[in-house]
Amino acid sequence: MPALETPFTAAEYQRRLAKVRVAMEAEGIDLLFVEDPSNMAWLTGYDGWSFYVHQGVLVFLDEDPIWWGRGQDSNGAVRTCWMSDDRVAWYPDHFVQSRTCHPMEMLAAMIRDRGYGAKRIGLELENYYFSAKAYLVLERELPDAVLVDATALVNWQRAVKSDEEIVFMRKAARISEAIVDHIVERVEPGVRKSELVAEIYGKALTGNDEDWGDYPAIVPLLPSGSDAAAPHLTWDGRTFATGAATFFEIAGCYRRYHAPFCRTVFLGTPPQSMRDAEAALVEGLEAGLDAARAGNTAADIARALALPLERAGIDRAARAGYPIGLSYPPDWGERTISIRMEDTTVLEPGMTFHFMPGLWMKDWGLEITESILIREEGPAECLCNRPRKLFVKD
Repeated sequence: MPALETPFTAAEYQRRLAKVRVAMEAEGIDLLFVEDPSNMAWLTGYDGWSFYVHQGVLVFLDEDPIWWGRGQDSNGAVRTCWMSDDRVAWYPDHFVQSRTCHPMEMLAAMIRDRGYGAKRIGLELENYYFSAKAYLVLERELPDAVLVDATALVNWQRAVKSDEEIVFMRKAARISEAIVDHIVERVEPGVRKSELVAEIYGKALTGNDEDWGDYPAIVPLLPSGSDAAAPHLTWDGRTFATGAATFFEIAGCYRRYHAPFCRTVFLGTPPQSMRDAEAALVEGLEAGLDAARAGNTAADIARALALPLERAGIDRAARAGYPIGLSYPPDWGERTISIRMEDTTVLEPGMTFHFMPGLWMKDWGLEITESILIREEGPAECLCNRPRKLFVKD
């Protein structure tokens, strides 16, 4: 029987499926194989830590999807997917990490048996979870099929969030606020980073009131001092020290929906150069938020952000944000739109972004960011509500 309780209504899953089918037809795709666990969950409700083995969802134009994966994980599919049990297919365990056979051989056989052996089949080729070997096996086993690149086809359908999804993102934002509040209170010279990270995870997983927390797609990032020039360092056993800034990049997560949030704490007295950068960054953030309106473009946000930074002599070449929503490791972005000068994607109500204009200079870093929602009218809404500043603890 289908899962007794799915995160979303049946109508919501049908809405999503209909959008994907329209996109498939536009690309002439007869059958779509989705490997990205975020897209799998978005379409079917499947939720499990099984993305280290081959799995996926077959999306048809005229029948319910089929979840396909490792045999022992089929029990999880039965318990989390909205489809009936006969829409769950699996391969036996001797295919797992074998040198003599490959799970895609079984998938190809199922595709042939269902009459799609000579059809146009879409694959998410640029994806963390689909290997070169998997593609080569499918190519060998389906010689009459036309394998086409359907990278991000589903991701683009996820860009505008439904009301049901936004409820989850607001819950995630409350968790993000609780984490940041704890960080600002707790950071002191002599506190070990590893200890604070343990507390961050505690806050993240405890959640907010009855809204339990899920594991975020990215671990906490918290480099200090000159290490903060590198945006993606994690933590170690060293202690926080006076005279250095530490940025904290975290995200509350509720039922896989994320609200990334970054703030920076300086222990001691910040140099004037950092204060000047803070002022320019906050001015740029607020200008970008005002530009983040339905009908404008992603590039409009980037341009608004850039002007105050340029006046302050700060050359920031990196993109300044990306879409967010439902995600699994190793990334909480949706890998479609980018907030940068070259991206002319028109903003629509219901789109959600991590507006992330971090500054990573030669020997220090500063992150003040917002998760935002594009509204029907007016500037973007910030999902979190905490001061937009460099936190200083003398």
